[in-house]
Amino acid sequence: MPKRTRAGALTALAGAALAVGTALAAPAAAAPRPPGFLAAADLPPQPGTSWTAGKVTAGVPEVVEQDTCLSMALGGGQDSWYREFRTDLDTGARQVSVELPGVRAAKGRFARLNQDIRSCPGRIERADPETEATLRDEGTLPAGDGAHVYALHTVTSWGASDIRLLSVGRDGRTVTVVDWGRLGGFADAPVKAFRKTTTTAVHKLH
Repeated sequence: MPKRTRAGALTALAGAALAVGTALAAPAAAAPRPPGFLAAADLPPQPGTSWTAGKVTAGVPEVVEQDTCLSMALGGGQDSWYREFRTDLDTGARQVSVELPGVRAAKGRFARLNQDIRSCPGRIERADPETEATLRDEGTLPAGDGAHVYALHTVTSWGASDIRLLSVGRDGRTVTVVDWGRLGGFADAPVKAFRKTTTTAVHKLH
């Protein structure tokens, strides 16, 4: 075969192969779209400062993976996202949302999170005998397919005192957890405002 003809044939074959490969290649799977998240203005007002919201980020933050109350139910293996909130003072918050394969799985995760939060004080005290933990059940909310609010107070033998508000909500196959905390005790917890925050968080999951 003449050199010019041979080169032209090879070029044509390469082009055909590229066209076939392009036609056979499956389209890349689109990344899962995160559910709606709280905005800074949705958090309980904090006198003397304002809330700043971080970006909605895929995954679960390391601090949650190591959390005594939440780590067992919010581990990897599912589509999850989180958003951090901070103030200039000692108050911070976080929202973590998980999208399960179906409603049944979401119901199970919702129940597991409630169970883990209720049993959390005992695990805290077993892990650190110098810490006393007390949980208050702040009741349910008629938001989405259900929501539950808790207040957790921990105090150490050397006097450190922290208050934490936790809520779990579900809408369809998505479960969300809102976690608020600061130095102080039960009297420092804005439960009424946090219940409103939780309701907003569940409604925004759509």
